[in-house]
Amino acid sequence: MRAAAEAVRRHRDLWRLTACAAAAGLAVTAGAVAVAGPWDSGQRTAERALAGEVSPERDEAHIEPLPDDLPAAPSAGPVLPAAGSSAADGAAAAADREGGAEGPNSADGPSGQRAFAEVLDPLLRDPALAGGISASVVDLTTGRQLYGAAPDTVRPPASSVKLVTGAAALQALGPDHRLATRVVWDGAHDRVVLVGGGDTTLTAGDLRKLAEETADALADRGIATVGVGYDADRYSGPALHPIGVNSNIAPLTSLMVNAGRLDDSTHGPAPRAADPAARAAADFVGHLGDAGIEVKGASAAPRDAPPGAERLAGHRSAPVSALVERFLTTSDNDLAESLARHTAVATGHAPDFAGIEAAAAEQLADLGLAVDDVRIVDGSGLDRGARVTAALLTGLLATAADPGRPELRPVLTGLPVAGFSGTLSGRYAEGGAGVVRAKTGTLTGVNTLSGTLVDAEGRLLGFSFMANGTQAPRAAEAALDRAVTALTVCGCR
Repeated sequence: MRAAAEAVRRHRDLWRLTACAAAAGLAVTAGAVAVAGPWDSGQRTAERALAGEVSPERDEAHIEPLPDDLPAAPSAGPVLPAAGSSAADGAAAAADREGGAEGPNSADGPSGQRAFAEVLDPLLRDPALAGGISASVVDLTTGRQLYGAAPDTVRPPASSVKLVTGAAALQALGPDHRLATRVVWDGAHDRVVLVGGGDTTLTAGDLRKLAEETADALADRGIATVGVGYDADRYSGPALHPIGVNSNIAPLTSLMVNAGRLDDSTHGPAPRAADPAARAAADFVGHLGDAGIEVKGASAAPRDAPPGAERLAGHRSAPVSALVERFLTTSDNDLAESLARHTAVATGHAPDFAGIEAAAAEQLADLGLAVDDVRIVDGSGLDRGARVTAALLTGLLATAADPGRPELRPVLTGLPVAGFSGTLSGRYAEGGAGVVRAKTGTLTGVNTLSGTLVDAEGRLLGFSFMANGTQAPRAAEAALDRAVTALTVCGCR
């Protein structure tokens, strides 16, 4: 902390000039989001809607306070190039990523690396991090690594792996792709079949509208009585995530309403239906009855939809760009697992855990990222067997910031905003609020934080801190937050 304090004092005049920006955090956030991507239906809207209702991954009873002599981050203008930047700008950024005069691992030369080390080394030796820390800091406008501490050592990423899931889905499916839930006509058996498309965001209201649209289509055909089946076989592999029955994720099925939740929540842990597909189908039968259609038999039964069956009704999800933003902001495990399986199918792999691993490795390699020793074993990060590096995650953030890859921009715009949204809404009360955006990751003994920040000189930096072997999760989170906050006020060169 002494070295961090010295770095803080060196820039005290700069902070005094900008200390009047009491709303700096929100101002910088608005500016950064405004230039961070073309998705009008994405995070800019989602953050406003979530600001008053999204809670952290778990109850945040207390965050260890930051040192009194660490001032709030000053405001800074947006520095991330807009997605519509010129080809010349994109080429210049790409050239920077290849190295430049001082090489890809420099921070404006050895003195720059020393400046970052003086600030971060003491903070990352915090006992709460158990000494098992990997770290990488990069300049997102150039892709150059500014600081590294075992950046190429593989560690469990926990939910930070959702950055990989999101990037892979955006690249393989495209940002405009939507997940479809359909109702089709099985004329050979005089029944309708509700076909799940992996949309975990399907709501009770959406399901009711599907039933009403189906009833109208049947009435147009003069049909008043039907059988009902449901097809939830889009996925293969086990029906349960390796962590088993858990409030953090529903059974893995392509048909569910509100991720199989049994309460009114829309994110976070919740009781889940033992068979979300059967429950959704039963609700659909009830809605059909309310719409005037008589259903033969007591309930719906699992049935395959006939090939080429006539479509009676349908519902499409929000585009993948918005879905990626959603599962990053709220750390939605169900949605991440669904999109990981859609990515596998789109790249010619089976929609199971093995297919997810193969598809993710291919997509990362296509993005020019090193995948040696990297293992992506699920889409959510709940499986402790996953292994990634801090350098991979910062490299992915830099790639998403490349103006030549606007389709990946939701990886940045979906990151929770410190002190404001998603899994960071209860953190950074003592500094960094609004200028830090990051994906959290928490498992027993694992604490990770990967994202972006604006520093005291207006640079947009990407960072990834990965700690394992931690004993006290709250203390570990606070230690990581202190390190990130120190970067926002460092202005290291």
